[in-house]
Amino acid sequence: MSLKKLLDLTGKVALVTGGSRGLGLQIAEALGEMGAKLAITARKADELEEARAHLAAQHVEALPLVCDLSKPEAIEPMVKKLLEHYGKVDILVNNAGTSWGAPAEEHPLEAWQKLVDLNLTGTFLVTQAVGRLSMIPNRYGRIVNVASIAGLRGNPVGLLKTIAYNTTKGGVVNFTRALAAEWGEYGITVNAIAPGFFPSRMSRNALERIGERVIAHTPLHRLGNEEDLKGVVALLASDASRHISGQIIAVDGGAGAA
Repeated sequence: MSLKKLLDLTGKVALVTGGSRGLGLQIAEALGEMGAKLAITARKADELEEARAHLAAQHVEALPLVCDLSKPEAIEPMVKKLLEHYGKVDILVNNAGTSWGAPAEEHPLEAWQKLVDLNLTGTFLVTQAVGRLSMIPNRYGRIVNVASIAGLRGNPVGLLKTIAYNTTKGGVVNFTRALAAEWGEYGITVNAIAPGFFPSRMSRNALERIGERVIAHTPLHRLGNEEDLKGVVALLASDASRHISGQIIAVDGGAGAA
């Protein structure tokens, strides 16, 4: 089979959580460009509609699904609505997440719980529902989790204090490995990407304070941009990666190697 055919997502259905803006929308653009039909989730209907229109202008079909993934009772109905529309889910990108900055000794419990509920529990429940209702019966799936380099290590001294974010993204890293081992028998691959610093609404405040220091300590001397996740996501969502599972790929300009 040709490489182009292996990378082609025509006929595949992809669900991108947190797909209305930022990295999630960039990921949705990439999967749509490769031929996938999309479903995108977010909490805000207006942002979802903006994203749907943006994708439609690129001739990409996207089903907007309003869903707060921090509310467990909302998740399975969202997945069932997707299945009523498309009939299956071939690709799941678990991108939805949030962060919080505070010294560990002062970190509010409610903020810790907020990150656990969305970054970990929401990711688990979406994956569980998609797996049980579509991927396992169909014996096919490509799951891509968006972790972070913050889940691979502690923060460099003096830059950030984000103990709950690091902890939950570290959980996503080992969730990826554990699920890859468990669901491989169903023809499902499970991988993660670990972005470094990318400009987004979530990272804006941090980058205003430390952006120059981040760039100075990154071997490629740049931040990630709106194109830098697209290639690796397209690979991991396609049959070109069918023998890759349980892997974490850092997309950080080499920062993790420095």
